[in-house]
Amino acid sequence: MVNAYATLDDMLHGVLRRLLDETTTYTASKGDFKELFGCCLHLKNPRGRLSRSEGKSKVFSALGELMWYLSKETKLDFIDYYIPTRFQQESDDQISVRSGYGERLFSSNGINQVDNVIKLLKKQNSSRRAVIQLFDASDLTERFASIPCTCTLQFIARDGHLHMFVAMRSNDAFLGLPHDVFSFTMLQELVARSTGLEVGEYKHCAGSLHLYNRDVEAACRYLDEGFQSKIEMAPMPPGDPWESIAQLQAYEKHLRLGGETQPHSDWHPYWQNIASLLDVYKAYKDKNLSALQELSTKLHATEFRMFVQAKTDALVQRMGAAN
Repeated sequence: MVNAYATLDDMLHGVLRRLLDETTTYTASKGDFKELFGCCLHLKNPRGRLSRSEGKSKVFSALGELMWYLSKETKLDFIDYYIPTRFQQESDDQISVRSGYGERLFSSNGINQVDNVIKLLKKQNSSRRAVIQLFDASDLTERFASIPCTCTLQFIARDGHLHMFVAMRSNDAFLGLPHDVFSFTMLQELVARSTGLEVGEYKHCAGSLHLYNRDVEAACRYLDEGFQSKIEMAPMPPGDPWESIAQLQAYEKHLRLGGETQPHSDWHPYWQNIASLLDVYKAYKDKNLSALQELSTKLHATEFRMFVQAKTDALVQRMGAAN
């Protein structure tokens, strides 16, 4: 059965309500959970990838995870900057995270799978071979702290649009699903722009789509909020995006390693807004309230304003509590 939704929040509401209605509980190494087996979710508009709720407005951690993947590495200290402590328990050596997708996407045994998919679709966009493999046989050779939850990413070009089909072996509906939808639909749009196609639809299928008991109260609070206004992300600029991505990556690394914010007014407005989100997160991490408030007034992208305001409010509360 396929469940179709207009936005990520619509999807989360549908999924979490169904999970909360489940009566059977299972036990895994990470705790007790409820489960939907063999669930396929259909996001009709992949740019509706942002949850605009108070409780799930996680654009900064989702963006950080995307940048981590684009780094082509799996370094723990990278993702720990955006999602402190969570991935530490998923690292076998406290240096890298096996379940991170960066290396597998861009250097799987020396093979750049993303680049190969782009080349294939440029040559024959009706192909059904545009598949990226993330989970592989080596993941079952021993008991690792974590392994990829995603099995494959498939890109299907039809009628001038690039659709995406994601197959998951396991998916945490409360914490993992929002990040996965954000990162994978952004990758879908990057590949679409790289191949001169428009963004199509997104389908996300999971063998086990689950909700841990520890997240039930938080899921209920999220559902009780109701819906915010439905605003999608702006379209990515036409043309090859990878030069802009490289520029954004260099800037992200500069900020993450302690550098000061820098002007990026000469960038395309789309990438300016993404860079501004990195600036906002940097100001929040540095507890620089004045910089955060100034950035709030300068951000022009309507779809991001509530996220910046949420970080501003959170920092005011943190500083107030400290005093």
